Amino acid sequence: MLARISRSGRWVGQHLRRKEDLRLVRGLGLFLDDHRAPGMLHVGFARSAYAHARIRRIDVSAARALPGVRTVLTGAELFTGDAMLAPLAAFVHKISWAKVLNLWIWVYIGNLIGSIFYAYIMANGPFVSWNAAGLATVNAFGLRAVNIGIAKVSYVGMAGMWAAFLKGIGCNWLVNLAILLGICADDAVGKFFGIWFPIMAFVSTGFEHCVANMYFIPAGIMTAGYLNAEQVATITAEKLATLNWVTMWTNNIIVVTIGNIVGGLIFVGVLYWIAFKKEIEALE
Repeated sequence: MLARISRSGRWVGQHLRRKEDLRLVRGLGLFLDDHRAPGMLHVGFARSAYAHARIRRIDVSAARALPGVRTVLTGAELFTGDAMLAPLAAFVHKISWAKVLNLWIWVYIGNLIGSIFYAYIMANGPFVSWNAAGLATVNAFGLRAVNIGIAKVSYVGMAGMWAAFLKGIGCNWLVNLAILLGICADDAVGKFFGIWFPIMAFVSTGFEHCVANMYFIPAGIMTAGYLNAEQVATITAEKLATLNWVTMWTNNIIVVTIGNIVGGLIFVGVLYWIAFKKEIEALE
């Protein structure tokens, strides 16, 4: 039987005329290639060499080795990745743009909550040392976190905002390249190296990632509350005053988010849609 799926989403069956194959009867059958038909997701043909026997296990290792079978490491959602992937689905009319916006909003909120929670863990854990009296002292890692937070909110004026916007574009261009390479890789090692190098490039070049900054800036804000007088004097109170929950948004995350959307949607999603429109439209 050939199992296929119709456009309405109902599974239907199409009976095929029986044809004996001596190779299968003798147990000599090998996987050669996938069988494809319009509207079909996947199909497999199998039979036992013995009458009325049940097939309990099929070795599909050869089939899984083909480029058509892909896996992903996790099913987690990242806003900057969805800035490219969700619009691609909308381009082929798989989802509406309202659903794209709904996905973006909820994933953005989820990423924000997770980032702030992780920042709290770091600011009250590895970034400080506690004594028996319950007093905290910011260590070298905490001081670095505060300085990173201050640097993240240092984009002021039109020139600063433009720089943050461009860094956001460059960041998500590389991030979505990493996502595509991860999707295309066949095994965990290939995914690791496909993801690693573009991410390493965006971090080392100082590009801005809105979700990463949802961690970096809150971590700096929370850790700054544990600074002693000497540490405050070293960093300067003027710089610390610029690090707060308001500047987190006005001096960084809002404009960086817009840049990330442009980088993922336009520079990856739209460009790939134009370059591979026929191939993408052929995907069912």
